[in-house]
Amino acid sequence: MVDIFPFPAVRPPARAAPLVAAVPYDVVTTEEAAACIRKNRSSFLRVSRPDAELPGVPPYDATVYARAREVFGEFRARGLLLQDRSPAMYLYRVTGNGNDFLGLGCTVSVRDYEENAIRRHELTRYDKEEDRTRHIDAVNAHSGPVVLLFEDRNDTHGYLEALWNRLGKEDAEVRWDDGTVHRVKCITGEGDLSSLERIFRAIPRLYIADGHHRAKSAVNVCLMRKVEGRLSPEATRFLGVIFAHDRVKIHGYSRLVSDLSGLSPQEFMDRLKGSFSVIPCGDVDTRAFHIQPGHFAPEDCHVIHMFLEGTWYECGCPREQGTDRIAALDVSVLQREVLTGILGITDPRGDPRLHYLGGARPVADLEAMVRSGGYAVAFSMQPVGVETVIEIADAGGIMPPKSTWFEPKLLSGLVVHTLD
Repeated sequence: MVDIFPFPAVRPPARAAPLVAAVPYDVVTTEEAAACIRKNRSSFLRVSRPDAELPGVPPYDATVYARAREVFGEFRARGLLLQDRSPAMYLYRVTGNGNDFLGLGCTVSVRDYEENAIRRHELTRYDKEEDRTRHIDAVNAHSGPVVLLFEDRNDTHGYLEALWNRLGKEDAEVRWDDGTVHRVKCITGEGDLSSLERIFRAIPRLYIADGHHRAKSAVNVCLMRKVEGRLSPEATRFLGVIFAHDRVKIHGYSRLVSDLSGLSPQEFMDRLKGSFSVIPCGDVDTRAFHIQPGHFAPEDCHVIHMFLEGTWYECGCPREQGTDRIAALDVSVLQREVLTGILGITDPRGDPRLHYLGGARPVADLEAMVRSGGYAVAFSMQPVGVETVIEIADAGGIMPPKSTWFEPKLLSGLVVHTLD
């Protein structure tokens, strides 16, 4: 059983939504955020990435968080962000590029997180966790949503679709640079809100798809304020957008390595063939987000595609029976047999030779990064099934870093949850 709650969001009026909306704080570098802000002084990145406006200031300095609080107040004073008068929930729809995602924006309970009714599958890094904890506390708001999943056994998605169609015109619409359209509708009817609360109360658990650091930081703020005697009801909750498990997409995270650890390409290939069967791919659709297996069946074999010396190869090795789910992931096999076993990369979180390319990016981008000379080899991974992610989370497992890239990616600034 999970509890969801309506809340009076702070959000832009329809006219301002295209100006305010911004990419999530953690998908851009400081330099990229600064460039966006120079083009648009109303971008929500001024709130979510205040370090971009403070060159020369350490990114975790107290003045950075004070700037976020100041700009958030400025946006509200200018009418770029307005607070709803009554508690509501919010339907958030993302369409484009052949996709259609519909989720429910609401708040969820810190207690459910602590009691494992909201389940996770990734570790958090202390520095990133501490950064968002300080940001939430300073701004007094959750500026970006956690993307959550539920196992949809009773066509709850169909209920959300019917509700979307009944509500009429969107409260906000943003056409983004990547071809996606983001729309928000506000749910205020008491009957609708009660029905949604009842429906989700019958759902046993939620799963974090994207936003492990945002969720953990929200929990940290709640616990800190409780100790300090300044806990409000809203601080015991955090912002989420909830999607049916079978209505999202997962892409693989590609890996690139800058050198072959002193091996020649032929020596590396010879070592690789000690663990894998390696077959040249021939023509590859570089417009796709991953390469379809052509020689090995993924249900029987681990399948990894490799770009080396201008050629794509399909690498396969048999799946072993009885291996636990995490060890049986393709990314685990790549790390164990190749990145660690051959190239000596023992720290997948911190080794500077290893670079990750996430998600909805064409294979051509991966190929170009190797052809540029910046990397010696690239590995394109098959996507993990959402059912696998759920099974690992249910078992209390932790997936290797950069195992999944979920779609949709939601914009920040369209729905903000304040803690007062």
